[in-house]
Amino acid sequence: MNRRRTPRLPSWLPIDPYILALLGTVALAALLPASGTVADVAGGASTVAVALLFFLYGARLSTRETLDGLRHWRLHVTVLAATFVVFPLLGLAARGLEPLVLTPELANGLLFLCLVPSTIQSSIAFTSMARGNVPAAICAGSFSSLAGIVLTPLLAALLLGGNAGGFSADSLLRIVLQLLVPFVAGQLLSRWVGRFLARHRQVLGYVDRGSILLVVYTAFSEGMVAGVWHQVTPARLGGLLAIEALLLALMLTLTWFGAKRLGFGRADRIAIQFAGSKKSLAAGLPMAAVLFGAQASLAVLPLMLFHQLQLMVCAVIAKRRARGGALAASAPRPGASAPAALQHR
Repeated sequence: MNRRRTPRLPSWLPIDPYILALLGTVALAALLPASGTVADVAGGASTVAVALLFFLYGARLSTRETLDGLRHWRLHVTVLAATFVVFPLLGLAARGLEPLVLTPELANGLLFLCLVPSTIQSSIAFTSMARGNVPAAICAGSFSSLAGIVLTPLLAALLLGGNAGGFSADSLLRIVLQLLVPFVAGQLLSRWVGRFLARHRQVLGYVDRGSILLVVYTAFSEGMVAGVWHQVTPARLGGLLAIEALLLALMLTLTWFGAKRLGFGRADRIAIQFAGSKKSLAAGLPMAAVLFGAQASLAVLPLMLFHQLQLMVCAVIAKRRARGGALAASAPRPGASAPAALQHR
């Protein structure tokens, strides 16, 4: 008896379930946007959620791992340069497509995407899958996240100006209170709360993701009430996806061949490629809520799309790198003697 097989997505096409949850949250905000008193309550809860997120980021960041990784300083500098120098330069170059391809709001969102720090989890996962230097990927992602706490708001204020709050005392105070203070508090208390967080990692993961969903709902509700979504036509959305695909392709190419030119080995090049070409959705969404306010809904759209795109593309690349590494490991070294069975032929 033949059983009908359940259709499955290809293994190389990872649809992140969290992206589905984010899309569902966006749909909820479109159908039932928060307004009036509900919006005030949601906004206050979102502020608390952002502070909680950055407290947990600080408490979970391993100081020992960070110190152990200092010996790979060349690798970390390379990843930081890709994340906070090359990416922003490409984002600024993309501003030339405004307003023909992108609206000013989408162009700002694309540039903000280029200022966000790298990921930790997916960089580690893909580096491991591709048989790269996993400890280096852990440290590179941690350093990038730590640097992003300071660099992302400063670069956004410098490059986006009034669209991201500028250098006003109010915007800087919000950044300090919602991002820096909770993060530093988490670092200071990590010695006492670190074990508790490690034991309850799964539960706290739901807290992380639930907090970000609340931030997304609040931001997109504000966008719906303000009527900003009429600017996102199918043509604009298609143009944005094409630009992001080109941006990802450029960064994957530059990090791989640039690391080779700098003399890194294969394992380090893999870590550099995956850590240097990615952007963190978890860090970027709450930062956008603080920096953009009512305009955050359009500002985070490019980041949400890029997140899923990088997962799909990097999954394919990681599997190819793994196959290439396996073949290289099994190939005979130049000058090695032939097997005994062949030497007598």
